[in-house]
Amino acid sequence: SEDNPRDRTSLMKGAKDIAKVAKRQAVKKVNKVVDRASDEYSHSRAYHRFQDEDDADYYSQPEGNYEGNHANDEEGSSDATEGHDDEDEMYEGEYQGIPSDSKPGDGQVALGRPVADGLKDRRELESERQADEEELAQQYELIIQECGHGRFQWQLFFTLGLALMSDGVEVFVVGFVLPSAETDMCVPDSSSGWLGSIVYLGMMVGAFFWGGMADKVGRRQCLLICMSVNGFFAFLSSFVQSYGFFLLCRTIAGFGIGGAVPIVFSYFAEVLSREKRGEHLSWLCMFWMIGEIYASAMAWAIIPHYGWSFSMGSAYQFHSWRVFVVVCALPCICSVVALTFMPESPRFYLEVGKHDEAWMILKQIHDTNMRARGQPEKVFTVNRIKIPKQIDEFVEMHTESSNAVSKVIFRVKTELYGIWLTLMKCFIYPVKDNTVKLAIVWFTLSFGYYGLSVWFPDVIKHLQADEYASKVQLHNNELTEDFTFNFTLENQIHTNGVFINDRFVNMKFKSVTFINTTFQNCYFEDVTSVGCFFRNCTFIDAFFYNTDIDDSKLINTKVTNCSFHHNKTGCQMTFDDDYSAYWVYFVNFLGTLAVLPGNIVSALLMDKIGRLSMLGFSMVLSGISCFFLWFGTSEAMMIGMLCLYNGLSISAWNSLDVVTVELYPTDRRGTGFGFCNALCKFAAVLGNLIFGSLVSITKAIPILLASSVLVGGGLVGLRLPDTRSNVLM
Repeated sequence: SEDNPRDRTSLMKGAKDIAKVAKRQAVKKVNKVVDRASDEYSHSRAYHRFQDEDDADYYSQPEGNYEGNHANDEEGSSDATEGHDDEDEMYEGEYQGIPSDSKPGDGQVALGRPVADGLKDRRELESERQADEEELAQQYELIIQECGHGRFQWQLFFTLGLALMSDGVEVFVVGFVLPSAETDMCVPDSSSGWLGSIVYLGMMVGAFFWGGMADKVGRRQCLLICMSVNGFFAFLSSFVQSYGFFLLCRTIAGFGIGGAVPIVFSYFAEVLSREKRGEHLSWLCMFWMIGEIYASAMAWAIIPHYGWSFSMGSAYQFHSWRVFVVVCALPCICSVVALTFMPESPRFYLEVGKHDEAWMILKQIHDTNMRARGQPEKVFTVNRIKIPKQIDEFVEMHTESSNAVSKVIFRVKTELYGIWLTLMKCFIYPVKDNTVKLAIVWFTLSFGYYGLSVWFPDVIKHLQADEYASKVQLHNNELTEDFTFNFTLENQIHTNGVFINDRFVNMKFKSVTFINTTFQNCYFEDVTSVGCFFRNCTFIDAFFYNTDIDDSKLINTKVTNCSFHHNKTGCQMTFDDDYSAYWVYFVNFLGTLAVLPGNIVSALLMDKIGRLSMLGFSMVLSGISCFFLWFGTSEAMMIGMLCLYNGLSISAWNSLDVVTVELYPTDRRGTGFGFCNALCKFAAVLGNLIFGSLVSITKAIPILLASSVLVGGGLVGLRLPDTRSNVLM
């Protein structure tokens, strides 16, 4: 019929209207379900990721915008959408923005939208980040207090303590093996002393590099790498035979261990609450002392035992000092193993915007401590943590076509440039003045401490040498015929003597000098000589078998018709009946034990009398104690002065470590601490060189120099700001 087309058109239009209504209702229902699920999820979750696209703050919708389908809860469609085509339709619940006929002009943003970071000045972004960091510092302190102090902190305490112990061992192992290593490897006097200086230089570079890297890639990861480097090359150095290769291994080992001190204190401070920080960081300092005691005790027990050695022909010698080097690498290896079970610093994760990772570690700290207290049911209630605004840095990209070597070089240059930029932040307001003062205190304390640490043992050695020389036996114009020497000759000078048909068999010359002496038809077999020289002597028809008498000991000596068979090669070492070797290690052992009372006192009083008072007065008293060295005329008095000085100065070291950690904000804490520690090692090198050169010249200059720098550094330390009540920024 005629109505059929019209009916069909009406029917199709009605069906289309029904489909539109159904589609709108379906979208509304889906949106409601999604919003309800999102609300329930956000309330049930213990935490959620911060969104830093806008203000790096707790995310919320700006006023005036649509918020899901809540903008229009009425059922049915609006007239504005009725009759539109499908592709032009916008349904309720869809964000439509603010209608505008044109794009925003320059310097303008659409109403209701936050200002993009790209349109903000960098100074404005940094001020926003600074405000965020101040808020985070307060919140983080409350979170750490909720986590409590318990099993987790003690586990980390002993783990980081092993790393700090390794640093103490590394400082002293060099001094202990230096005489033996140089003798074993036949190092001339012109090259001696390089080992001590070059290892300190390696530690200086390592402190700056690893401290800076810890602010970029994390505390745990950097500490794990630098301790692995130290352990591997320290272990390797015990097997090398070349002095040059030995220097290289010890330098790289020093580069690795250089990062221990700045990273360890930064790492541990970031899991401690304000009221626990000073005391427990001071207890952590005791591990450095334990490292000294360990190195002194092992040197005393191992190095003088020449029998603890083996050789593979004449090419490979493994003496007791090499065993000592292996034993001293054990704390480092243990720390590497323990670190693999510890998490990263949550404070570092928050600083770089890794909210979820930080929350998980904080929950781990809380749950570990609560289980240890017998409260496993206690729930970690923190659900939101502030994260600072992340400011993007411009990074130069490298071409993919470059080879591996150029990529590595480029990466190293990039990382070093990043460390340099972070260091420059330590010299801008508000930490610039603190950095300069800290640098002065670190330099003066290290210069005085390490300088006197070298000077004390050398003075004791000179006193011993003077006493030893006073007991020398003089033999003039003696004539010895047909006699067999099978015992040790020690501390003797033979002048204008004559030895005829004598036998020197299975015996030792120790500090014996022959001057203008004639040996005729003498037999030498299995002879070892230490500090023995033949000056202007004459050998006629002599026979040498398995001895170490060579050209270096025959000074201006005439040898006629003599034969040498199976001479011992290399430099001979012996500690048998060597009282001085035992005595040097024992003196260091006593000096280290004297630190124990100072460590205990500083830990107990750090939070009571304050860091600055302890730092300043400890340095001033240490400087004053140096004046008592005027009266040190015997070994016993010098050892007493050494113990007094070490006991007074340790409190300054402990308080300086705590103050340095607390003065720097998290984003440059490792870099600032590493810079100060690098200055410390540089001052140690200068102290070794300057004080070492003055040992045999005068006593006045070292005493006045050490006193003045210690007192001056202590007075500067008193000008630092008090950090006892500070939260970690």
